[in-house]
Amino acid sequence: MTDARPTSLLICALGGEGGGVLTEWLIETARHAGYAAQSTSIPGVAQRTGATTYYIEVFPVPVAQLGGRKPVFSLNPVPGALDAIVSSELLETTRQIGNGMSAPDRTAVITSSGRTLTTQERMQLGDGRADSAELLAVVRRFSREHHVFDMGAVAKEAGTIVSAVMLGAVAGSGLFPFSRTDYEAVVRGDGGRMAQASLRGFARAYDIVSQPRIQAAFVGDLLSNEEHVAPIQRGLEADIAAMFPPQVHAMLALGHARMLDYQGPAYARLYLERLQQVLAAERAADPAGAQGFATTTEIARWLALWMAFDDIVRVADLKSRATRWQRVSGEVKAGEDDLLQVYDHFKPGAPEFAALLPVGLANKVLAWDRARVLAGKTPWALPLKIGTHSVFGMLALRSLASLKWLRVRGSRYANEQAMIGKWLAGVVQGTRRDWQLGHEIALCGRLIKGYGATNERGKDNLLHVLDHLALGADAQAAAQAVAAARSAALADDAGRALDATLLAHGAPARPVKEQPIRFVRKPKTLAS
Repeated sequence: MTDARPTSLLICALGGEGGGVLTEWLIETARHAGYAAQSTSIPGVAQRTGATTYYIEVFPVPVAQLGGRKPVFSLNPVPGALDAIVSSELLETTRQIGNGMSAPDRTAVITSSGRTLTTQERMQLGDGRADSAELLAVVRRFSREHHVFDMGAVAKEAGTIVSAVMLGAVAGSGLFPFSRTDYEAVVRGDGGRMAQASLRGFARAYDIVSQPRIQAAFVGDLLSNEEHVAPIQRGLEADIAAMFPPQVHAMLALGHARMLDYQGPAYARLYLERLQQVLAAERAADPAGAQGFATTTEIARWLALWMAFDDIVRVADLKSRATRWQRVSGEVKAGEDDLLQVYDHFKPGAPEFAALLPVGLANKVLAWDRARVLAGKTPWALPLKIGTHSVFGMLALRSLASLKWLRVRGSRYANEQAMIGKWLAGVVQGTRRDWQLGHEIALCGRLIKGYGATNERGKDNLLHVLDHLALGADAQAAAQAVAAARSAALADDAGRALDATLLAHGAPARPVKEQPIRFVRKPKTLAS
């Protein structure tokens, strides 16, 4: 007993996830089981811009056996001296590990594989997300043992908050000398409906963590990404898989499935034909496959995203799917006796309607709208409020979603396919000249993102790079110029960095686009 020391746990919770509730549950469980415990907290900034950490120590000897003596607890965690860390967000876990909190020979780490993107990650024009594989590698390296699973998904499935799932994970790890019934008695409380949901989440997480062999296999699959690759490869038809090297199969399966869902088999065949053109060029430039067919893989990714461009047909389809209603019901935790009403707000303008019209008619609609703007009026738009929960609202969305046949006859489809063809031609020609040049042009698919003005600006930037940098006489210099221009375009949405990079590589800056200037009368103020 004299050698016993408190068992320490650091809880890392994001705003609104119930970290305080989890701490109270653990303290109440310790009291219910007859153990001495203490908790402290360090408040953080609200929501994802920060986190609140809670520190708990439990003396592993029952109070009844202490003979009136009281253990001494610490008020704050000591780096390298923690027995366990539990966190609902992967990047937050690695941040605490980076602070030295986890010791490889002592600390057990329980974390979610899910991500809640930080403000900094969301601000990036390109893909600013931290690499989850690298974060998981840090967890594996700096922990005595680790339990990784998607806590958010478990909480959603159980209809509860993530703190109940974290409690079940802590209980299943055997960190504290409490029995499962001690935990459940505290969570059950007065036995209300929310308590039953919390118990479901608790039980699911408890089972996941308490079965070490199953959890070890899960973590091994997660860290090697095999759990994503294997199902995808099994789902890829044999004749399609035989057309491409194994390195491309994972991304190919995702892209092919997206095309089938977006437009149908004919569109999926067009996707495959375009990929085969790039693959043939890459095999000619790299016969041994030393680069792992990286260019074809990148084209499989960005081509699928570009070909499945968002329009009003796509939006209507996604918003009227049964899976969306199930997701919304789960998010608001609607019960069988609850009345749920969902309203979707739309504001399609002239470009959205013109997208489904033939080129000639679409040009007239767009010219009419530009004339309105030049006359000092606002662009035409049709505000709509549709109740997705109603029969009329759902019929309206499903009717619009059924217009896939009209999409391929519209001006937007024709324009997108023409620009996609020009990009792919640049990739093929660049790859035949030099593998690196083709690869850099393929990566320029990242410039096509978002919708509206953002999407148009990305396409303009891509076409300008193709016209003025990709055709350089020196293929290696052209590859470096394309890479620099792409990075500049993703780093600055205003385009100043891109223009400076273009000029530095001997290319003209992007042309200035006309913007109407609107004069507004100063409103009259009432006399005081």
